[in-house]
Amino acid sequence: MSDSYQSVLLKRDGAVAAAGVDAGVAAHYGAPTREARDLFQGKAVADLSHFDVLQLRGEDRLTWLDTISSQRITTLAPGQSTQALLLSVQGRAEHVLNIVAAEDLLWIITEPQHGAALAQFMDSMRFMSRVEIQDLSATHGVLASTVAKPELGEVVWANPWPNIQVGGFAYSREDHPGAERDWFEYIVPLTELEQRVGQLPLAGTMAVEALRIAAWEPRLGVDTDEKSIPHELDWLRTAVHLDKGCYKGQETIARVHNVGHPPRRLAMLHLDGSMHTLPAAGSPVMDGERVVGRLSSVALHFEAGPIGLATLRRTVQPDAQLEVEDGDTRYPVSQEIIVSPDAGQVAGRFTGFLRTPRTPGV
Repeated sequence: MSDSYQSVLLKRDGAVAAAGVDAGVAAHYGAPTREARDLFQGKAVADLSHFDVLQLRGEDRLTWLDTISSQRITTLAPGQSTQALLLSVQGRAEHVLNIVAAEDLLWIITEPQHGAALAQFMDSMRFMSRVEIQDLSATHGVLASTVAKPELGEVVWANPWPNIQVGGFAYSREDHPGAERDWFEYIVPLTELEQRVGQLPLAGTMAVEALRIAAWEPRLGVDTDEKSIPHELDWLRTAVHLDKGCYKGQETIARVHNVGHPPRRLAMLHLDGSMHTLPAAGSPVMDGERVVGRLSSVALHFEAGPIGLATLRRTVQPDAQLEVEDGDTRYPVSQEIIVSPDAGQVAGRFTGFLRTPRTPGV
């Protein structure tokens, strides 16, 4: 999507424009906490029309995408959804692909401002494969909801998070809070945004982010940096098939999972609500006078209060007394483990937090 994009839904009463990565749509429509509750309950729809949309056509689309991504794509049937990563040679996350299959094509949703680079990279990898890549970000966008709303469109990506996909693996606990939030993203022509939404209540990106953080779901470019590998973010659940190869970054995926440890781990932070303000995303997380991580996402949740996601050093103790430092202010936080400190080194052991999906009927 162009960095000058402005959603037509910004004309709605009370709309306040978002900034940064979510520029172009509304941060809220006057009541972000209520909007988050309505979105969670399935009453409201979120305008994510600034997200980029690609389309893959051609006879080799499934087998070709399977060879360059972290996910098994060849078994994807029309109407099914999955998630995949494109990694660097070092196994670092460069693109996230939210994929839904149609009869003769694949739809891909990716982060705002990522579509052009993703299309360019894919085009460079086609070689002799019968694949056509089209960036539709200028004409298509996304509407999202926590319940299925067929009136929003026929092309819908059903978020697999946090369910462990075939070939995936979990580094976090079994009673995952993300199971409380379903998430559906509808691909719609931008010219039909108002028509599709109709009279449905709208929720801004502040509401979307609050639900995402509460679900422990990482976001590329927000909760990641140039060093992030999937293990640190628990992305092996939904975006990595451990039994397939060979794709760029696969060696790192296998080595860290089987015989190593991810150097960092995603954690949930509950911030001191008495401060009446929120620290800025990007603020350092402190253990005494030592920087041990970075607050990557922060929001005010309608039930949980002020919450955030942070990437911490693996060796930070679960009971450490941490603070987030923003300028001269320090915010006391309590840490909730997402990725286990002992994640990795699973060769020969399947205990504790670390587990593979259950086999049906077993």
